[in-house]
Amino acid sequence: MTTVGHLPEETSSFVGRRAELARLHTALTTHRMTTLIGPGGVGKTRLALRAARAAAGRYADGAWWADLSPLPDHGLLLPTVSDAVGLADHGLRMPVEALCEWLEDKHLLLVLDSAEHLRAPCSHLLAEILTTSPGLTVLVTSRQPLGTRGEHVVAVPPLPVDGAPDALQLFTDRLRAADPRAGLDAPGDEEAAAGICRRLEGIPLAIELAVAGMGRHSVAQLAARIGSRFDGSGGALGTRGASDPAGPPDGDGPAASAPAVSFAPPPDASAPAPAASRFDLLADATAWPRRHRTLRTAIGWSHELCTPLERLLWARLTPLRADFDAAVAREVCAGGPLTGEEVDRALQGLVAQSVVQRDGDRYRMLDTLREYGRMWLTELGEARAAADRHAAGFLRLARRAHEGWTGPDQVSWYHKVSDAHLDLCAALEHLLVHDVAGAQEMAGRVGFFWACCGHLTEARDYAQRALDAGPVEGPRRTGLQWVLGVAALLQGDFATAEKYGSLCTAVALYDRDEEGLLGATYLCGLTRLMTGEPAAALEAATRVLRTAAGVPADSAHRLRCRLITVFALTALGRLAEAEAAAGALRRACERAGEYWTRSYADYQLALIALLQDRPAASAAHARSMLAGKHRLRDSFGVALGLDLLAAAVAAQGAGAHAARIYGTGHAYWRMVGHPQRGTPELGPVRETCERRARAAVGDEAYRRAFERGRSDNAEVGLAAALRTDLPL
Repeated sequence: MTTVGHLPEETSSFVGRRAELARLHTALTTHRMTTLIGPGGVGKTRLALRAARAAAGRYADGAWWADLSPLPDHGLLLPTVSDAVGLADHGLRMPVEALCEWLEDKHLLLVLDSAEHLRAPCSHLLAEILTTSPGLTVLVTSRQPLGTRGEHVVAVPPLPVDGAPDALQLFTDRLRAADPRAGLDAPGDEEAAAGICRRLEGIPLAIELAVAGMGRHSVAQLAARIGSRFDGSGGALGTRGASDPAGPPDGDGPAASAPAVSFAPPPDASAPAPAASRFDLLADATAWPRRHRTLRTAIGWSHELCTPLERLLWARLTPLRADFDAAVAREVCAGGPLTGEEVDRALQGLVAQSVVQRDGDRYRMLDTLREYGRMWLTELGEARAAADRHAAGFLRLARRAHEGWTGPDQVSWYHKVSDAHLDLCAALEHLLVHDVAGAQEMAGRVGFFWACCGHLTEARDYAQRALDAGPVEGPRRTGLQWVLGVAALLQGDFATAEKYGSLCTAVALYDRDEEGLLGATYLCGLTRLMTGEPAAALEAATRVLRTAAGVPADSAHRLRCRLITVFALTALGRLAEAEAAAGALRRACERAGEYWTRSYADYQLALIALLQDRPAASAAHARSMLAGKHRLRDSFGVALGLDLLAAAVAAQGAGAHAARIYGTGHAYWRMVGHPQRGTPELGPVRETCERRARAAVGDEAYRRAFERGRSDNAEVGLAAALRTDLPL
């Protein structure tokens, strides 16, 4: 689903549910926590999304969505919820404390989708944040209640199949979505379609799968095929064989004429049932047993309609935690009979069957269908091989991202690593158990990306676990220690950063690793800059840049080390030298297509111009820096840039505009969990900014403008700051 604001975009029509929406409107108005419960496929997510979109305008800070279905356990629950509400904490506090502080003055609606497998941890987390955040309202979707104190439960029934035409309308909408010329025009079509909906008990997912499996058949033929399938599925759940939809093809539909090679287990009635999974939660005899049987039969029938290679791809896609593109599908799923070309072909087949949903060039699988595929992956005996392929594929992605950091695709790689966060974490967990050397390599390669995009806790945790997992020497050890040092530095833990900087320097010198020495010098130099020692930072960076002659001019560590010299020269007041060095560095980055270092060169050029009393030039450089940091989703960098832009605008006499930008900067500092940070020379700049802005417009006007910027949506505030047509 494409994100619109803070909620996913609806990519297909929404049908019916007027009574449920009315109940939800009342529930969200009168209760602080509401849980939608119902079996898989009944439409809880779509209903929650429609209700949240309708309610969003009633919350000053909007509605925010967290999809919990990709999480295998509670380990990434807090980071996922924090990401969902826009918090990229850089502090040393416990993550739950940072989240509680971030939400404490917010008035927002938080939606947690698919929480059934994390009921206890979700209940504990919600008890914490609802207690500390009086303006928070929570909407949860789950197959079962969470059991949180004060929870209001709303059951979601299937669509009505008699009286109200909702189920039939869904059938018709999905039929026309697949073929705009299709309809229920032939005699008996409408009656046959209504019969299908009754057979499927109005379960939306079952209806959508049935329509997708229609192929070239008429509606009447589809009704007959579904009737025969359901009439033959009366066996008890969990049995294996032709009567069980989880069993192998039983001769009905395209699967019967598939090639002799099959990727289903042989029809053995004595075969053991698969291990318990989230899919099996629906089989609970105490809750919706008949509807579970109906959905499982519908999914099994859809499975039979797939070709053998489509079934194999269905199973092999299940280790993926997040949305994916075709390249990732090939990377993770190709092997044996599934060549890269066959993956592409089978993927389109699964889209046609509505097993996989497509949105532009991205694909996703509904949680219920993923669980069915995962069950089959286990029965095929491929679970370990699939996890190995998944981990190896994302290790290769980490290598390519690391190599492409300073190239023209830096922004693209930055986004790919950010978007693949859950899959990278899953791959690291697997590698830490089965391939320690691979885990050590991956943690070192993605650590800086994670540090830059706010995943500092994960960067430190995985780097430390990789170091502790087994012996590691040379550049790989230096890389892990460097990640630990950079993450500590960004969290304000300067003592730890200094310790790892010294360790990296010693190991790099011992190994005669010039690239590692440049990285260590960057870490040590930045630590010294932050602690008020620019002369020491300049001396070390200058020396290492001169001696590391074998490292290419466009290497990431060389560019970062050059950045240290620019910062140090500025801090020492050698502004002409600093400006020349910053300009040369910016041009080098521009030639390489590099944005991260270039934006900090722009930042220094803005600071230099401000210190030279050239506020218009300073504002232009600051806006250039902000545009680059925004492209990289670097909230910490955006916060720094907004403070500097506010100072430049204040120096031009626009007090109210400066106050609003300063307020937006304050919102970004809160977003990263820090008070205002930066090198020591920024303190006087900020003080001068506020004094000039207040003098220009008066205290009350300054306060109103600052509060407007602070309370604005962050993206709206940043867009206003980047505009050059506002009056100065």
